[in-house]
Amino acid sequence: MEPLIALVAVTLALLVAGAAGVRRLRPWPVALRGGLAAMFTLTGMAHFVGMRAELVAMVPPSLPNPELLVTVTGLLELAGAAGLLIRRTAPWAAGCLTALLILMFPANVYAAVEGLSTGPFEALIPRTLLQVVFVSATLAVVIAYRRSRATESPSEAHSPAAPGVALPPALHPRTR
Repeated sequence: MEPLIALVAVTLALLVAGAAGVRRLRPWPVALRGGLAAMFTLTGMAHFVGMRAELVAMVPPSLPNPELLVTVTGLLELAGAAGLLIRRTAPWAAGCLTALLILMFPANVYAAVEGLSTGPFEALIPRTLLQVVFVSATLAVVIAYRRSRATESPSEAHSPAAPGVALPPALHPRTR
């Protein structure tokens, strides 16, 4: 449940900051990227501190070297969180995190079926619904980026400026 709280709280805080006048935080995909980055930082850190033993126990016995798998997935979550904060890498990070969530879902099923966790949100249906929310959020970032790329003019497509802000021709990198 903590990852959902982090996702929602940080996304809402960034949306409020955008509405209060912080221009870079106005677009909802930017706020969502921030919320996802906070969530994946939280879950990635849990692979090393606090919940490591529980996460290792969640790895289905058919998979080799659970300790290594937990370490690698934690590093991938942290790398994905960092990638979400950079506009150019955000859609790739979101896409890779989508794949990671899907690949790690069998561990959630295994933990729920084997009763490894007993909290109210640890049963199969709540875990599945949370995964659907998380996958939907990462996919929303990918889709928003693709749509913004499709509606940009060619000069905006390679612009280092904010989305939707075209640079004057004299400042555009390709015309220098």
